[in-house]
Amino acid sequence: MRSYLRQQRICYLLQLRVLSTSLFDGLLAVFFPLMFATAALLVYRIKDDPDGMQYAGLGAAIMGMWTCQGVIASSLLTRERWAGTLELLVAAPIPLSRVLVPITMALSTIGLYCVVATIVWERLVFDIRLEIASWPLFVLSVLMSALTLALFGFFLSVTAVRYRTSWSLGAALEYPGWLLCGFLVPVDLLPDWLHPLSWSIPTTWAMAAVRDAANGVSPWGNLGLCVAVGLVYAVVAAYLGRRLVESARRHATLALT
Repeated sequence: MRSYLRQQRICYLLQLRVLSTSLFDGLLAVFFPLMFATAALLVYRIKDDPDGMQYAGLGAAIMGMWTCQGVIASSLLTRERWAGTLELLVAAPIPLSRVLVPITMALSTIGLYCVVATIVWERLVFDIRLEIASWPLFVLSVLMSALTLALFGFFLSVTAVRYRTSWSLGAALEYPGWLLCGFLVPVDLLPDWLHPLSWSIPTTWAMAAVRDAANGVSPWGNLGLCVAVGLVYAVVAAYLGRRLVESARRHATLALT
């Protein structure tokens, strides 16, 4: 257990340093969330509705975390392929999941910065004072959103291992995720046939918990569902990762370089 925790900590810290010093990832984490939040709030400000601005302000804060995780996580293994290190990851004696999870956790840490930066931006530029009934439950809900998004990013990174332009898959999921997770539009307003798809994403429940905490409603039910859905993604991703690596070794079909 000690060696496992040490490996996770070192991998997490190294990846966090890489992400925080990367020019592209820095722009993605700093500029894109603020740009998207500005566009969303400008639309909501037209009606001059304080409740609507509160709703959009909370959604825009978590939206940046989704952007940071989805686009980058789906291309993690492609990036390793470009760097020539994917062979080393596959040949390593530890499971691939033990390498990918710390990376997606580092991405979620960058996503937490996006949340704070967006809230500050909303206050300075749009003069939005987010009304939070319970700050401890609000912070807990945000942290749970980061954790389950890391597990969802782990799933994306594994399923896209054979897709060489996987970054485009993450980009394609970005905008639909805004609607499906209820960042800017209530999930109840979506067509009925989209509800199951929305409920299958842990961030939907995390976003609901964030709003519950802000409105003074108990978020524990939504947090429980958020954790349950996130764990399902983690289990499926770990299974798929093992099977894909075994298949690639057996048939020499991964085409790493």
